Amino acid sequence: MGAAGSKLEKALGDQFPEGERYFGLENFGNTCYCNSVLQLLDYYSSNKNGADAEDNLLTCLADLFTQISSQKKKTGVIAPKRFVQRLKKQNELFRSYMHQDAHEFLNFLLNELVDILEKEAQAAKNEAETSSPYEKTANGTKNPQANGVQKEPLVTWVHQNFQGILTNETRCLRCETVTARDETFFDLSLDIEQNSSITSCLKNFSSTETLNAEDKFFCDKCCSLQEAQKRMKIKKPPHILVIHLKRFKYIEQLGRYKKLSYRVVFPLELKLSNTMEDADSEYSLFAVVVHVGSGPNHGHYVSLVKSHNHWLFFDDENVEMIDESAVQTFFGSAQEYSSNTDHGYILFYESLAANNKS
Repeated sequence: MGAAGSKLEKALGDQFPEGERYFGLENFGNTCYCNSVLQLLDYYSSNKNGADAEDNLLTCLADLFTQISSQKKKTGVIAPKRFVQRLKKQNELFRSYMHQDAHEFLNFLLNELVDILEKEAQAAKNEAETSSPYEKTANGTKNPQANGVQKEPLVTWVHQNFQGILTNETRCLRCETVTARDETFFDLSLDIEQNSSITSCLKNFSSTETLNAEDKFFCDKCCSLQEAQKRMKIKKPPHILVIHLKRFKYIEQLGRYKKLSYRVVFPLELKLSNTMEDADSEYSLFAVVVHVGSGPNHGHYVSLVKSHNHWLFFDDENVEMIDESAVQTFFGSAQEYSSNTDHGYILFYESLAANNKS
């Protein structure tokens, strides 16, 4: 990134953030899907990196960020070789040289990190219990699992930052009984329409759907299949709201997937007003993964990241500063056939409430 790096340093000048490092990531043939996501993530938690630490995706990720933060230069290029090798070893989906999906990679990575953190926490707990196996109390051995009391699920830094709760409400149209079921999520996948906005996509996501004919709902109170109304609501919004735009759609007539280049406006400031019963939740856009290309089976990924009030454009090894107004060039195309194939694919919003508390 030599020339581009010095260009970025010149562009930022005295405004280059103290202690910050802006590095590109080398592309190993087809790993832009991986680079575009890694250039957004940060490793929030302290991690044991001792010689005896097991080599896994978490240690490889921590090692990658440590490499970047320990560089003497402010800009440059790092090869995420160890991380990519581990990723391919862990999941055969990412072993081929075919075009991969950045959203699938993000989902796999977050869930894999949760598994690793939970295993580490369980191992640490077992070790602590082994070192003091009998903790006596007045009424015998202390056992938090006694009497069938379930343990609280572990809340990792992945949960704290990315997890939200959805409520799936179904109302029987015969007896009016409402059945609610909660489910957790790390991202929201939204259907998109031409010349729409994130706000309208979210409204559609939470719109009421009628279940009838073959889709009737089994009502426990009526003890039979009944017509019902169903809707999804965000019960607990996450600290970081990840929105995946469903740009790849299976077209029955074609017998294959097609990329939807639709223009979908994503604002710099977002209000979750139509999905919550409580007060509005306000978010600020801080990163975008962009899919470049006309089809689902080929193309490229780049990312836009807001850092210290500056927008940066990451394209594998190259990092450059862009104007905030350039973000809107990635909304999509108003016409189906357009020369612009750079479209926002995954959006990252940060809660303003969390910022105000800190």
